[in-house]
Amino acid sequence: MWPKSVASKIHGKRFSTGNNNFVADLPCINTETELVPQVQSLVQIFVSTWNVGGVAPGDDLSIEDWLDVRNNPCDIYVLGFQEAVPLKASAILGSENWTIQTKWNAAIGKSLNRTGHEQDKFLCMASKQMVGILVTVWVRSELLPHVSHPSAACVGCGIMGCLGNKGSVSVRFKLHKTSFCFVCTHLASGNRQGDRKLRNSNVGDILSRTCFPEGPSMNSPRKILDHDWVILLGDLNYRISLPEATTRSLIERNKWNKLLEHDQLKAELRNGRVLQGWQEGRIDFVPTYKYCPNSDVYYGSGHENIKGGRGRAPAWCDRIIWCGEGLKQHLYTRGESKLSDHRPVKAIFTAQ
Repeated sequence: MWPKSVASKIHGKRFSTGNNNFVADLPCINTETELVPQVQSLVQIFVSTWNVGGVAPGDDLSIEDWLDVRNNPCDIYVLGFQEAVPLKASAILGSENWTIQTKWNAAIGKSLNRTGHEQDKFLCMASKQMVGILVTVWVRSELLPHVSHPSAACVGCGIMGCLGNKGSVSVRFKLHKTSFCFVCTHLASGNRQGDRKLRNSNVGDILSRTCFPEGPSMNSPRKILDHDWVILLGDLNYRISLPEATTRSLIERNKWNKLLEHDQLKAELRNGRVLQGWQEGRIDFVPTYKYCPNSDVYYGSGHENIKGGRGRAPAWCDRIIWCGEGLKQHLYTRGESKLSDHRPVKAIFTAQ
C-alpha cells in the first residue's frame, strides 16, 4: 500500500485544493461594476442527494416527476450524486469520467427545460465531479446576471485519508451580495465500532480542508462556514445504533419514531459532536438504505442470500442539513426510484 505522503503528492491537487476545473455557463457580467436588474427578494432552492450505486443514467430515465418543475418550480436546482461511477481502483486512481457527468447533466437539463418557455430556461451554473461524487447547480436564466464568483473545491477523505472515493465536492457562488455554499459529501461507511467517529472526523476534515480561491474581488469567502448560507447534502452514512435484529423488527412494525430515537446523526447533532448548531428538517419518510436491486425490499430481509452474513440494516443514510439565518425548509422527502440500493432525498428551501 502506498504511504500517505506518496498518495498526497500524486493526488493532492485533485482532491485537496480549490479547483476551478468545472463546467459553468455564466454570462460575462461583473455584478460589482455593471448595472443589472434588481434581483427578486425571495429565492426558492431545490436540493437533492442520491447515491446511484455506480449506475449511469439510461436514455429512458425520467426525473421530471422528481424535479416537479411544472407544479413546484424553483429558481435554483442543486443535485448531488454519490457513486456516480463504480468505486473501483481504476476510477479512484484514474482520471475524471466526464462521460458520466455529461450524461447526468443532459438528463437534468432536458427535464428542467421541458416547458420550452424562454423565461423558464435553466442553465448549468456549475458542475464538478471527484471520482463518484458529482454536484451540479442549475439556475433560472433571469437570475444568472446576479450570480458571481462561482468556484468548486474538492476534499478526499477516502483510502489513506486522502483519496476521492469518500469526501466532498463543494460549489459556492454569490447571488447578488449573498453567498451560498453547497457541500455534496460521501462519508465513511459501516456500522462497526468506531465508524461513527470516523464519519465525524470526515466532516471535520471537509470543513477545515475545503478552501476556495479568493476571486477577483479578493473578499469572497474562502472557507465553508464563511458563507451566509450552507447546505450539506449526501450519503452521510450515519446508521441506527441498535442491534440489526431490533432494527428490522421495528421496521416490520412501522415504528419509525422509535428508530429515529437511535439515529446516529440526530444524536451527534443533538450532543454537539458534529456540525454544532446546524439544522435538519423533520424526517417523516422511511429509511432510504439499503434495498435489493430493482425492488422495494430491504437487503437482508430474508429474500436474498447475504454474502458473509452481513445484512447491512436499513438506515437513513441520505440526508440534507443546513446552517444560516433566514434559510427556511418547506419540503423534506424521499423518492421511490429503484435505480440503486439507495432512494433519493430532496428538500426545498426559501432564502430571503
